[in-house]
Amino acid sequence: MYRQAGLASANNDIDFEETWNVIASSLKEMHTKNASQLSFETIYRHGYKIVLKKKGEVFYDRLQKFEQDWLGNHVQSHLRTLVTPSLLNNGQSGNPATVNERRTAGERFLKGVKEAFEDHHLVMNMATDVFMYLDRTYCADNRRPTIYSSGMMQFRDHILRTAPDTNVNRKMLEILNAIILEQIAMEREGDIIDKNLIKSCVYMLEGLHESAEEAEDERLYLTSFEKGFLDASREFYKEEGNKLISEADAATYCRRTLDRIDQEQKRCTSTLSETTKAKITAVVEDELIKNKIRDLIAMESGVKHMVDNDRFDDLELVYDINSRIDPKKLELTQAIQRRVQEVGAAVNESAMNTSQAAPQANAEGEAKPTINQQTLAAIQWVDAILQLKDKYDHLWKVSFQSDAIIQPALTRSFTDTINSFSRSAEYISLFIDENMKKGLKDKTEAEVDNVLEKAIVLLRYIQDKDMFERYYKKHLCKRLLMGKSVSIDVEKQMVSRMKIELGSSFTNKLEAMFKDMNLSEDLTNGYRNKIAALAEGRRTELDIKVLTSMTWPLETMQAVDSGEESKMQCTFAPAVERIKASFESFYAEKHSGRKLTWMGNMGTADIRAVFPMIEGKTGRLAKERRHELNVSTYAMIVLLLFNDVPDNGFLTFDQIQAKTNIPTSDLIRNLQALAVAPKTRILLKEPMSKDIKPTDRFMFNEAFNTQFLKLKVGVVAAGNKVEGEKERRETEKKNNDSRGFAIEAAVVRIMKQRKELTHQQLVAETVTQLAAQFKPDIGMIKKRIESLIEREYLERVEESQPQAYRYLA
Repeated sequence: MYRQAGLASANNDIDFEETWNVIASSLKEMHTKNASQLSFETIYRHGYKIVLKKKGEVFYDRLQKFEQDWLGNHVQSHLRTLVTPSLLNNGQSGNPATVNERRTAGERFLKGVKEAFEDHHLVMNMATDVFMYLDRTYCADNRRPTIYSSGMMQFRDHILRTAPDTNVNRKMLEILNAIILEQIAMEREGDIIDKNLIKSCVYMLEGLHESAEEAEDERLYLTSFEKGFLDASREFYKEEGNKLISEADAATYCRRTLDRIDQEQKRCTSTLSETTKAKITAVVEDELIKNKIRDLIAMESGVKHMVDNDRFDDLELVYDINSRIDPKKLELTQAIQRRVQEVGAAVNESAMNTSQAAPQANAEGEAKPTINQQTLAAIQWVDAILQLKDKYDHLWKVSFQSDAIIQPALTRSFTDTINSFSRSAEYISLFIDENMKKGLKDKTEAEVDNVLEKAIVLLRYIQDKDMFERYYKKHLCKRLLMGKSVSIDVEKQMVSRMKIELGSSFTNKLEAMFKDMNLSEDLTNGYRNKIAALAEGRRTELDIKVLTSMTWPLETMQAVDSGEESKMQCTFAPAVERIKASFESFYAEKHSGRKLTWMGNMGTADIRAVFPMIEGKTGRLAKERRHELNVSTYAMIVLLLFNDVPDNGFLTFDQIQAKTNIPTSDLIRNLQALAVAPKTRILLKEPMSKDIKPTDRFMFNEAFNTQFLKLKVGVVAAGNKVEGEKERRETEKKNNDSRGFAIEAAVVRIMKQRKELTHQQLVAETVTQLAAQFKPDIGMIKKRIESLIEREYLERVEESQPQAYRYLA
């Protein structure tokens, strides 16, 4: 038994060596590409028998030794001949080789590595197929790397991790990486490289791993090449960013940046690995965008230049690159906000300068009234703000792709710009006023809607909407009473839009004004029908506007400097007094218990004036002249006085005022229209001057001459104009009083519901509740709270920390 075992062992050794020699010869034929004559089935059987006879370990080790010797003796020696001095000096200063020489030498080396790996890879695949049984049994049972894996590790260790010569410190893998990096650098400079060749080498690095576990993050591509590639790229783009920022304009910089990102992404697809695409994109974005975006935006050709010159396509490029590194686009948003505020501040300053400018002289050398200059400034300011908003709205849609993050920032900028201008509420109301009187004439329905929408858009930005309401009521009052509106339907449409935007509480009084106008029309028609039924001969035509005192801003129709005089009733001529008494009697029949107060400063009158012939004159003056004059009610009262003045008689200013009781300021303005204005000089003034003094004398101008049958005598400074400083202070005082009442009402509502609140909570809720009307002053809220405590609406909670209040029912 012992001898038989010994003989069997000897026979097995002999069989193994012979079989191995056959296998080794076959492997050599595979490596030398002469495998066409081999019988793979026979080779498989040899390997199968060896493993079956328990020689798997020896067989596995022999395979390893064979591949190691082959790589060292054949492959490495061939690759060593491809390593030229220019490749060893690659990436170092003082390399004497030209770019073409380095590229050619590099491509030869890459080609050699590529072919060596492909040959080795092919042989390992063939070996894996024919020695499949070895993998399935011995390698699997003993947890040894498969034939393919061990072959790849052999190539890694004995080719890539070895130096081409004992005198060379750089390993083949380092040389390979350096060559690939240089080839990429050449392509970045515009040279043409062999992308497929590099791609093959990258494929090799992706197929090799640091250890036998072959973990995904241990691929040689990641551990040896990618980091160096990203570092080199970072340095390249850092230098390019500095160069572009100093030499190129902002738009070119953006285009170059986007081109570079696109190039790098395509390079990952065609030359490197898709896994690097996101990483290299991040590198380019960091160096060319993130680290340079502030400098780019601040360039002379940056965002400010683009905005001012309507370079919307260029702004889209800035938006695109900023979006890549910051979803909030903070730098771009802040730059746009700054520009809106700068241009808005310039618009505000220009409007203020225009309103304060000295009046310009007209063709006759007379100075135009400054008030017209101020009104012009108001219209120009609104137009400029609307143009500014239209421009940035277009920019937001076209360049910023209607970005939902940038839009609120633009809104804040416009809000700050509009509310930083102290006259914004008045100017916007004047803009609407001007369009309602003139601007909407002959416009289509679509154009009217556009104007109204622009007004509503501006209204949204105003914080102190109560101030706007005060001005709008004043201007609407004058339009309705003076018949200045182009269309009452459009007026009502505007109020309806305001109601939708601001709520019914904002428009209640505005709607009541229209209701009064309709009721007044009914009253006028009723009175006319009554007079016509009396058939008492010729009567004066009367058009009455009965206004509710709490609805109409009648105090705004008075001159600011008229003081207590404005509250006094003027004295009408007897003929007018009879008409007044007649209407009051008619009105009392309809509405008992109501009192009518006649506002002489707000009406107009049509009167017929007869100018006698002048002896010794020719032409029109040689005969009697009759004209119909449209004058203010005050002017009518003044003119009727001269019916009782004898020929060549006169009345002084004091006498006129004593007889009429007209407020001084209103009387001065009407006398200026009747005796100073050259085209409507119905009266003569002595001495002749623009200023009116108490001792000035006025007489009927019998020599007045005009070619017009009907003549309108306009009162100086009539209509809706910008308020002066005194008027503005008065308006602000009245508005602050109204705000005080609104604050008290809000505080009471809040405390009635909450019963008890701390001081901070009450102030915060009051501000929130009133925000839709105006931005309340904290100091004013504190004063109103104190006032409510004094009047026992609230009380302080004793020993409360922090301070708190309690509602008193």
